Amino acid sequence: MTNDDRRETQVPKSPKPFQKIIAKLRVFYGAPDPPKTTDPFEMILLENVAYLVGDEQREEAFDALRDRVGLSPVDIVTAHDEKLLEVTRLGGMLPSGRVEKLRRIANIALQEFEGDLQSVLKQPLAKAKHALKKFPGIGDPGAEKILLFTRTHPVPALESNGLRVLLRLGYGEERKSYSATYRAAQEAVKPELKEDFDWLIEAHQLLRRHGQELCRRSQPLCPSCPLKLDCRYYRESVSKTDM
Repeated sequence: MTNDDRRETQVPKSPKPFQKIIAKLRVFYGAPDPPKTTDPFEMILLENVAYLVGDEQREEAFDALRDRVGLSPVDIVTAHDEKLLEVTRLGGMLPSGRVEKLRRIANIALQEFEGDLQSVLKQPLAKAKHALKKFPGIGDPGAEKILLFTRTHPVPALESNGLRVLLRLGYGEERKSYSATYRAAQEAVKPELKEDFDWLIEAHQLLRRHGQELCRRSQPLCPSCPLKLDCRYYRESVSKTDM
């Protein structure tokens, strides 16, 4: 048998458990919609234009910012307060504070990055994260999401809903701080990931949606969950109460 014959008869590797979990979520929810934006500066604006509101209201405020003010640092620095206030009122409580936050974001972009964050994306992972964390509202999870969604670094970015899903499935444990818990879950799931931007972005979106809709912080809807047979939380907590 030749080397070519051997390659043709090799059995493909089966998906790892976490990859099967994401596949189940994709079947259950369907393919996620494309992200609202993948521009790094716009992603920072989207994070800060609203506060403690749902996705629909946040995107409404972001769209208003784009249409009434503009999404460049110069647009925001030169905008009248009342224009910005019209936008931030759409995004929930404390609108005047968010006006100041948007101006601070724009000033950081202009003063430290000459208005262009593309240079940040070219840096090594640690330096890129450090630069992005200079902006309000952006910690490690937010910086990693920007680097993932801009297809700069294939990092397993998580937000709070997705992190909760991972922990309940059995990836990682609760630690003393959110950041330590976040890192524990990332490390636990890392060996089962694909280094593929499309897949990682979809995994982020599906985990987030699952945490919002079924795997909620309080009163999770475990009986309806497509992952309950894979889930440590269900095995150890919910299923025992049903016996």
